[in-house]
Amino acid sequence: MAEDNSIFIGTKPFMNYVTSVVVQFTTKNADEVLVKARGKFIARAVDVSEVACKRFLKDQISVKDIKIDSEEFKNNEGREVRVSTIEIVLVKK
Repeated sequence: MAEDNSIFIGTKPFMNYVTSVVVQFTTKNADEVLVKARGKFIARAVDVSEVACKRFLKDQISVKDIKIDSEEFKNNEGREVRVSTIEIVLVKK
């Protein structure tokens, strides 16, 4: 899968991400789209994936795989922090 089929969830409006998923499958003809998120945006990534699968591209795409992990890095104060991550792989049926 090409890296340009990845969508990183952040602070933009919710529908921007849903539209991005739909565009990847329809206009760009992608076979797979990877929805990624960290920390507090994990719930939004799940919602984006579900809305794309069950409303906009109903019976056209499905969830192929879900990977969860965590990353460790130093924050601005120099402390080691661990943040959860999720990757949701969506595929055409």
